Amino acid sequence: MTIRHAPQTRAAKTRAAKLPPPFAPARDGLRVFLRVRPGAGRNAVGAPAVEADGGTRLKVSVTAPAEGGKANAALIKLLAKEWRLPKSAFQIAAGAGGRRKTVLVHGPADALAAAIGARLAAGTEPVDG
Repeated sequence: MTIRHAPQTRAAKTRAAKLPPPFAPARDGLRVFLRVRPGAGRNAVGAPAVEADGGTRLKVSVTAPAEGGKANAALIKLLAKEWRLPKSAFQIAAGAGGRRKTVLVHGPADALAAAIGARLAAGTEPVDG
């Protein structure tokens, strides 16, 4: 079931467009920097946000609890569904036990950055499941 919400306001899209992207090329693909909220009310890929250290991270919420790797599995499943990539393309490279994570997406970095950047610019909607 897909949960529909009102589209982002023009001001919110403008603010998000001015932020540096929450990803960087890596040797094996693309590193995506995330701030994950486990145990949330819904599964959702949110907008990029600036962290206290000045870095940009993509806000992601998952309904799975942060125990026994359930939230990490739900995160990979959500990102694969949102970005239309196989789950096998994702690997948690850092932060497996914390909220701030770095996910490595295997594949050509330029193509992945363009595809993910386009999905973020279009404004992703929360996805349940």
